[in-house]
Amino acid sequence: MKRPIIFLALLAFLAACKSGESGAGKEAETAEAGHEEGGHEEGSETVVSLTAEQIKTGGILLGAIESKNLRSSIRANGTLTVPAQNKAFITSLSSGILRSLTIQPGSYVRKGQVVATIVNPEATQTQQELQDVNAQIKLEETELNRQRVLVAGDAAPLKNVQRAQAELTSLRSRRNALQKQLSAMGISPGSVSRGRISTTINITAPISGTVSNVTAQIGSPIDQSTPVAEIVNNSQLHLDLFVYEKDLPSLHQNQTIHFTLTNNPGKEYDAKIYSIGTAFANESKTIPVHSIVLGNHPELIEGMSITALISIGQRMTTAVPTEAIVSEEGKDFIFVKTTAPEETHKEGEKGSHVGEEEHENGEKHEEEHGKQENLYFEKVQIVKGVSDVGYTEITVMKTIPPNSVVITKGAFFVLAKMSGGGGHAH
Repeated sequence: MKRPIIFLALLAFLAACKSGESGAGKEAETAEAGHEEGGHEEGSETVVSLTAEQIKTGGILLGAIESKNLRSSIRANGTLTVPAQNKAFITSLSSGILRSLTIQPGSYVRKGQVVATIVNPEATQTQQELQDVNAQIKLEETELNRQRVLVAGDAAPLKNVQRAQAELTSLRSRRNALQKQLSAMGISPGSVSRGRISTTINITAPISGTVSNVTAQIGSPIDQSTPVAEIVNNSQLHLDLFVYEKDLPSLHQNQTIHFTLTNNPGKEYDAKIYSIGTAFANESKTIPVHSIVLGNHPELIEGMSITALISIGQRMTTAVPTEAIVSEEGKDFIFVKTTAPEETHKEGEKGSHVGEEEHENGEKHEEEHGKQENLYFEKVQIVKGVSDVGYTEITVMKTIPPNSVVITKGAFFVLAKMSGGGGHAH
């Protein structure tokens, strides 16, 4: 009976020992997992750490938020226009059939240049009248001289001379009218006076400029109401802006405007205000402001959309270099130097062995030593204002320490680092 009892007691003792070892192992694993999970917590997503090598590679420069005397301006949109006196239709003062056309869209023409010809047999009647009048004038001049001789010899009354003078004056007036009429039709009066009669009428350009549109073709009928082409002279462009009522007191004549093309903002142009509207444009609650584009710019054409800045003075404001500002998801930010995020450790994690404590202290010292080589920057939201001479006015959306250091160059590099997953400070 003794052996079975001893054997059962031995089995119970071994099971108890195994259970104790398993529980101790689980407690150790749990403690280790707790240490790994609670050793440090994630840094803020708005804070990024940079090593000295990264700062050098990214060409990052540091500076301060400054007080700058920046020019204030009003931003407005508008379009380029050509004044009415610089646009013209090419038309004929006589009807006929278009015989020739020497222009096409884009052609440059000078004032008075022949651009087309038409055929009109009825034009011969006016030319014939001019030739008849010229002949009558010669006959009347002869008659006047004869009457003067007779009057001088008391062979004829004075009224004959007066009648001849009146007739000659009437004929000369008639001749002058016919010459003007033929000139307007594009026919040379001198050529007609020499006996030449033509059925071809020249059509000339009324102004100098560039042909923007040709509306007729050879063989088509032409009359006074049918334009052959359209000319636009871009040498004196106007800029029509639309500003809000609140900005009107800041505007005046001869004020300078800087503008760029909306679709091509790379080049800046200047204009000067010559007229400010006195009524709202349609129902937009904006007031038209008219200005003249300064200089000759063939690349600018009527109808182009522009974005303008109207200078209204200078004022002191807080600003940073424009390249210190980055944009993300429609918001603007700067990077402000800050301290490293704190790491919290769980209590009771020193361990029961002196060797383990020394090992942990050594790792902590090495970690803190590594952190001393890094700089930490916080992404802070701002609101942009006016820009001038490479600086942009800013309003910081949170309180930051006085004399804060900010990244003034290389901010895009830092933003890219954060977007690539480098925004956690460990």
